[in-house]
Amino acid sequence: MTVIGLAQDAAKRVLEKVEGPIEVGMVLGSGLGALADEVEGAERFPYQSLPGFPVSSVSSHASELVVGTLMGVRVAILAGRAHYYEHGDATVMKQPLATLKALGCEQLLLTNAAGSLREEVAPGELMLIDDHINWSGRSPLIGVETDDRFVGLTEAYDAEIRAGLTRAAASADIKLASGVYAWFSGPNFETPAEIRAARILGADAVGMSTVPEVILARWMGMRVAAVSTITNYGAGMTGTELSHEETKEVGPIGAQKLIKVIRAYLQALAV
Repeated sequence: MTVIGLAQDAAKRVLEKVEGPIEVGMVLGSGLGALADEVEGAERFPYQSLPGFPVSSVSSHASELVVGTLMGVRVAILAGRAHYYEHGDATVMKQPLATLKALGCEQLLLTNAAGSLREEVAPGELMLIDDHINWSGRSPLIGVETDDRFVGLTEAYDAEIRAGLTRAAASADIKLASGVYAWFSGPNFETPAEIRAARILGADAVGMSTVPEVILARWMGMRVAAVSTITNYGAGMTGTELSHEETKEVGPIGAQKLIKVIRAYLQALAV
């Protein structure tokens, strides 16, 4: 069955239990699982129960679709994502995102944990992504046989949604930096030399996700915005080694701030 067929099948299963259409889709990164627990009237669908959905092997990702109402807005939340580094496949999130589109989502909010390349954007803070660098060189559209694979990314990150998130952060009195996110494939962390190179190229943060999801979502016609929770500085910036344990430890600090920003954004959207 095609991606569209599988997505329609998954959406049908979801809509048998919940009211549609869904307005906003989200992908939750490390430390953000608590947001899914705030959804009112939530119906939960383990990825294993939905056709074509991958299951993440990352310990901090729940791997379930949560659908309901948050701050008065109908939402579909992908609580946990599968990564390129788990499968060696940049298309690994195609099916979940296509399902969000089939559910009616026109907006997609992406979140991730990232390393800061700017000393003034410290661990525990947030960065709104305004552009990205695909350091890996991988595209989830390789193999698509139609001309719609030539997706323009000049405005990959929707200006209106970014402005709304900026206002939401201000209303919640939370600092929200902005900058360029560089996607490294992982799962190993970057070297100090790679971090120096990324800074020269104009990156403000580095991470192991999000970029293929942005490309896929734009290909599907969704409007996209993304926010990073900063969990560490880049390799070589502090003299200490990086670890996933640090990501899991520091992630919830920024995640609590991001949850407040998302709440404020959705509240304004519902008015």
